[in-house]
Amino acid sequence: MKLKLLLTGNELMTGDTLDSNSAMIAQMCLDSGIQVNYKATVSDDLDQLVGEISRLSASSDMLIINGGLGPTTDDLTAEALAGALNVDLEEHPQAIKHLIAWCDTRNYDLSEANRKQAILPKGVEIIDNQKGSAVGFKIKLGHCLIFCTPGVPHELKTMMSREILPQMRSLLPTSHQPKRVRFRVFGYGESSLQEHITKTYPNWPKQLELGFRASMPLLELKLKVDYQEDHKLLEKWHTKVEKLVGGHIVTDDSRSLAKVVVDLLAKQNKTVTFAESCTGGKIASMITEVSGASDVFEAGFVSYSNTIKTSVLGVSEADLHEFGAVSETVVRQMLSGALKASGADVGVSVSGIAGPNGGTNEKPVGTVYLAWGSQNLVQTRAFYFPGNRVFFQKIVAALALDLIRRDLLGIEEAPIYFRERKIPN
Repeated sequence: MKLKLLLTGNELMTGDTLDSNSAMIAQMCLDSGIQVNYKATVSDDLDQLVGEISRLSASSDMLIINGGLGPTTDDLTAEALAGALNVDLEEHPQAIKHLIAWCDTRNYDLSEANRKQAILPKGVEIIDNQKGSAVGFKIKLGHCLIFCTPGVPHELKTMMSREILPQMRSLLPTSHQPKRVRFRVFGYGESSLQEHITKTYPNWPKQLELGFRASMPLLELKLKVDYQEDHKLLEKWHTKVEKLVGGHIVTDDSRSLAKVVVDLLAKQNKTVTFAESCTGGKIASMITEVSGASDVFEAGFVSYSNTIKTSVLGVSEADLHEFGAVSETVVRQMLSGALKASGADVGVSVSGIAGPNGGTNEKPVGTVYLAWGSQNLVQTRAFYFPGNRVFFQKIVAALALDLIRRDLLGIEEAPIYFRERKIPN
């Protein structure tokens, strides 16, 4: 099944708008067992659009055109498709009915500009748009089924999941029943995880696709088979990989690291606090982005200066002077003070050198100390994350959440970053 994408819009060509829609389409299609094998992006030029539609449809089973369905003069998809089909444009009764209903629910007048969205190539079938004014539409050009979709991301996502993907799946051969499992992993890089898996299992089955998608802070690990006869094989290797990667697996669904931590805290009826220096509140921010965070998080402390470390968290002035703010002794006291002040069950404290200035031979830029746990059991560790300031803060915040996750789950296995992120001698 050959699937191609055609993205339209001057804003995509100039870089004013980032092309996130093609990534969304590709990911959603892959989940349904259909892989995009070509993508083209063109400007709002009628002749160029007509040519690309004709060229791509000639070598495709399916073509998704994204964008250009709006009410303005530079929205040219309907006109271009009519040109490629060599048919007239006409007002589609179903499309105009949708537009009138859309305007009525918003107390809008149907303008002539909006009415343009119902002027479509003769013979197209309407694809319902439950979120926006512009309907999608489909038609065959030769042997290629063409889907025209809106450029607004939330409209596109809904149309893809509810309308287009079910139609696409119905066209797959009955023997083609793809199945995929995903893990979201923290601690491994893409290359190191692949090496770990392939070295452990050198005779990887050819029917089983192994894939990776690098992101920050979680790496996605994917296993996929295309046919029903291989589903049991996938289940077998799912178990093997899960055991191999172990506690580095944060989740096997789409949740973020922060969401996983919030869910664990809620399940265990516990609360968390953070005492942050170098991360400047980023850990707390990640937690409060999650709905339900108020049930598990009441207070955090951004103790950026030594004065606040002392006056708010009770860190010893003498220890600050002797060991420095970036030290095991200080993060222990920061955590103890935060737990006491907030009454939380568990917490994390961090103090480090984000750079680009402030490093020494003993504590270079990228050095960070963390303490985590409860009043009864506190663990500490020093790590080294060289890089720019933004990267440092993001990775340290994620690290703090992962340490809390491991603590809540009682994972005894040492993570790979204990070994790989040591401060250089």
